[in-house]
Amino acid sequence: MPYALLTPDGQISSLYRDPQAGAHFLAPDDARVHAFLGGDGGPAQQFASLDADLVRVLEDLIDALIQRNVLMVTDLPVEAQQKLFNRKNVRDQMKNYSLQLFGSEPLSTRIDEVVSTDFGDTL
Repeated sequence: MPYALLTPDGQISSLYRDPQAGAHFLAPDDARVHAFLGGDGGPAQQFASLDADLVRVLEDLIDALIQRNVLMVTDLPVEAQQKLFNRKNVRDQMKNYSLQLFGSEPLSTRIDEVVSTDFGDTL
């Protein structure tokens, strides 16, 4: 890959894995290949990004409905439940690798600490 059928102005009209009649071999890193596949920030990539954002919104909406007892997880089809649980597991695993700016203890336990300084009264 990729073999491409080109328009008269040299743009890709279709892309193939295997050789096709009239198709030209293009290097996989050819800018036209990336543009055709949507890797240049074009409409296809922007649409995929919007889809990912919308999925996150829907996931948060489902969580809010479940927390407010408007919806129960068991109300959803088994396939939907599995997909939600899979996403939550992946997201939880990602948290383990994220930057922990405040350490592992809850922020509320550290805010109430009294700090003594050499500048007079304690805070």
